[in-house]
Amino acid sequence: MAIIDSQVHAYEANTPKRPWATVPNWPAQVTGDEMVAAMDKVGVDGAIFISSFSMYRYDASYAVEVQRAHPGRMAIVKPVDPDDPAVADVVAEWKKTPGTVGIRIMLRKEEGRAATDPGFERILKAAVRHDFPVNILCWDNLDAGAAIIDRHPDVRFILDHLGILQPRVPPAPPEPWADLPKVLELAKRPNVVIKVSGACTLSKEPYPFPDIWDPLARIFDAWGFERCLWGTDWTRAFAVVDYEKAVRPFIETTRLSASERAMLMGGACAKAYGWSPTTRS
Repeated sequence: MAIIDSQVHAYEANTPKRPWATVPNWPAQVTGDEMVAAMDKVGVDGAIFISSFSMYRYDASYAVEVQRAHPGRMAIVKPVDPDDPAVADVVAEWKKTPGTVGIRIMLRKEEGRAATDPGFERILKAAVRHDFPVNILCWDNLDAGAAIIDRHPDVRFILDHLGILQPRVPPAPPEPWADLPKVLELAKRPNVVIKVSGACTLSKEPYPFPDIWDPLARIFDAWGFERCLWGTDWTRAFAVVDYEKAVRPFIETTRLSASERAMLMGGACAKAYGWSPTTRS
């Protein structure tokens, strides 16, 4: 089965042509070509390219360019703006764009946006209308995430990054898995799957990060491998772990059977997004 990374971010250098909204602690650029080369090096067949909210906010034009250049390797997801009264039209246009497989909403605590926000209502109705899964970032805000998931049982949600706040720089937080009970509780919702993305950033031990496997085992038990989508969240994880070291622990661990690894590292992602890679460079 193909290996699919459920979340990567590629981007151009910060220039007036396409300026960044913020300047995170990432490399000066990781272009689509460079991202595909990194995938090739470790045998990753395809990836879901999430247009970077940190850099580009709701402009996914670079993701569209990359997908056009690598149509068999990348599928694309864009964040959509709940403050845009025409957001339903944005979703409709995005559905027509080649290579699109979903949209993303941001429900971070610092923004103070309620689960009942009318912008979310417009987005989620449009997602159902156009048969798009909705990636939801609600780390450190899982109660609000659960509320929006429960309000919309007809929406297919994809929970970003284990639902657990992850560091942009080392070290791991003192209690990296403190929200694990809430994550396990969310597994009871049949309309949501979970990205097992960025897990290596939660490790307190050096590569190959052996301390991630016991908490991950609890997630696998609660959610089932068919609802767990492995991913790296690279380049967001750049300052903590490089791409190869975010991939190899999952390929090489003895904690997964061959069938579990195949589902976790590709099968569940292909099912959730309705997409599989078709070519290798």
